[in-house]
Amino acid sequence: MNPTVEILPSRHQVERKHEFFWAVWALLAAFGSYFSMYAFRKPFTAAGYAETSVWGIGFKTVLVTSQVAGYMVSKFLGIKIIAEMPPQRRAISIMWLVLFAEFSLVLFGLIPRPWNAVCLFMNGLPLGMVFGLVLGLLEGRRLTEALTAGLCASFILADGVTKSVGAYLLEQGIPEDWMPSVAGALFLLPLGLCVAMLARIPPPNPQDIKARAKRFTMSQSDRWSLMCRYAFGLIPIILVYLSVTILRSIRADFAPEIWRGLGKPAQPGTFTRSEILVALGVLAINGGAVLIRDNRRAFLTSLATCGVGFGLLAVALLARQYELIGGFGFMVLIGLGFYLPYVAIHTTVFERLLAMTRDRGNIGFLMYVADSIGYLGYVIVMLSRNAYHGEVDFLGLLTRACWLAVGLATVCLVLCWRYFAAMETPVENA
Repeated sequence: MNPTVEILPSRHQVERKHEFFWAVWALLAAFGSYFSMYAFRKPFTAAGYAETSVWGIGFKTVLVTSQVAGYMVSKFLGIKIIAEMPPQRRAISIMWLVLFAEFSLVLFGLIPRPWNAVCLFMNGLPLGMVFGLVLGLLEGRRLTEALTAGLCASFILADGVTKSVGAYLLEQGIPEDWMPSVAGALFLLPLGLCVAMLARIPPPNPQDIKARAKRFTMSQSDRWSLMCRYAFGLIPIILVYLSVTILRSIRADFAPEIWRGLGKPAQPGTFTRSEILVALGVLAINGGAVLIRDNRRAFLTSLATCGVGFGLLAVALLARQYELIGGFGFMVLIGLGFYLPYVAIHTTVFERLLAMTRDRGNIGFLMYVADSIGYLGYVIVMLSRNAYHGEVDFLGLLTRACWLAVGLATVCLVLCWRYFAAMETPVENA
């Protein structure tokens, strides 16, 4: 009888299993951390706050503007803080920021209206930096697009789920002013577990660095150098991001009002069902960029993905105008249309730009430049609407904003494509 021969796995197989394990770990940690963070940010938008107004302006509009203003300030601060944050301090920073946000929500319940609106500014101020801290632990890897697509799917899905949680708590008799802090408290434990997982993600390995370039913390001179070098290509990208940030924010913050405008008042589960469909489509399309190894080709493909998204926006608007789709289909198609470019910029555009140019930098810096401009634009929109004391037609506002975004983005994407397609880049080592 022949002796039994034990076949041991090769070193390559062991490495593949090790990489797969940590990829799944990182995906779950990032998804769970940012999903949980949304419970401290969005549930309040499920309430109407109809009994209060400030100088003739609806109190909910005041609250949304206050939180977004804090979020915007956070993005501007994050240009420096996120770019300079050492990797080992990111996880613990997330926990302290979210705990401060929850403390602000408790104050929101304690302080009487309308003065408690300031508490939502305090709430938005720390939360605006969480995304950059999570993203910094995922960038510069061969699987970055897949990991970041999962991260982005978390905020698409969480936007609907946390509003459903808020609506459910209101149905259980939780007062409007206390509902946001109660919703946040429900997610403190899962947040802590997922952030602990984030802290254990290993840094990019040598193969990742060879394929995507090493990522660095950035000094002020580094930041100015990168922006000035690619200004003619980055400015159009930032304008595209500005347009989709405004669309996303209007649709997210005033979803109940938009659903009513469509003639279909949203039940708690409606927000979740629509966002699941959007998240699945966006995750599949943008996450697929990880299959393109050539960084230049992947970058240009991501710009094309942005164009497809704005094409879907136009289709949705025309279909709604001619009554070819219902309210649910309209909201799903609109969401898919602007989330495709929004997520492509998060997952691929800046990641592959750094990979193909091999410049010193990190995604966090570029994202926070774009985010700060995007939220500044949304604050300006909200302040402009606040100057109007009549009842706001949020469906009409969203429709007009979509058409403006389609026109602006088309011009910007053409300019960006021409600039980067003609640009000479270093020979890649991928």
